[in-house]
Amino acid sequence: MSYRVLVDEHFPCNDRSHRYALGDYATYAEAFAVCKEIVDRFLRHEYVAGMPASALYFRYMLFGREPFIVSATDEAEMQPGFSARDYARERCGELCEALPGEQACDARLSA
Repeated sequence: MSYRVLVDEHFPCNDRSHRYALGDYATYAEAFAVCKEIVDRFLRHEYVAGMPASALYFRYMLFGREPFIVSATDEAEMQPGFSARDYARERCGELCEALPGEQACDARLSA
């Protein structure tokens, strides 16, 4: 079985006409990694030093891309296991939680 990554644009307002197929992948792990990279790339681009996680997540929900995984042979068959919104929320917390006086956010973004 192969897996297709589809991407919805959050802007303008979850309009399905802005959905596109990014590609087909032989394994679920490959498709999963591609979805994570799409979210991570946006978050790295939008992050500003000192930004709270809630502000970064808000920007993602307004302007980010939401990838998801379907069967390459039947796009109606959603594959469980990846939620771009949940992953973005988690990553925003990881990227923006810095201990006072440390540059933890900047180090995590470059990883």
